[in-house]
Amino acid sequence: MDTLKIGDKLYNVEQNGFNDFARYSFSEVVRLTETLAILKNGVRLINRPKQSYIMEDVGYSVSRNKGTHWHIVSLKAIRNAQIENEKIKVHDWFENKQFTLKEKQYIYKLFKGEEDQ
Repeated sequence: MDTLKIGDKLYNVEQNGFNDFARYSFSEVVRLTETLAILKNGVRLINRPKQSYIMEDVGYSVSRNKGTHWHIVSLKAIRNAQIENEKIKVHDWFENKQFTLKEKQYIYKLFKGEEDQ
């Protein structure tokens, strides 16, 4: 488990309750102090890796909020973020869309057709 270096890319996942989407944030280490790693987005991390078990095995605690961890970016994290962002985009589209009766009938027929097969 290594300390962070300038240029390291990290991510964090937040979720408001079990029914909310996982919202990924990505950032990069731009400055180091004796004990902290400062990210491009202003978040200050304690530059001491620790076992996390939240998203990855290793995490870096947010200064003054040790329960929040950031993790080194992995391909798995990038893929999971893409999947979650697509879910959010679909959800938001349906929330904002006002369907016409014709569109509702079309959607209904699509779903009804799936049930018949």
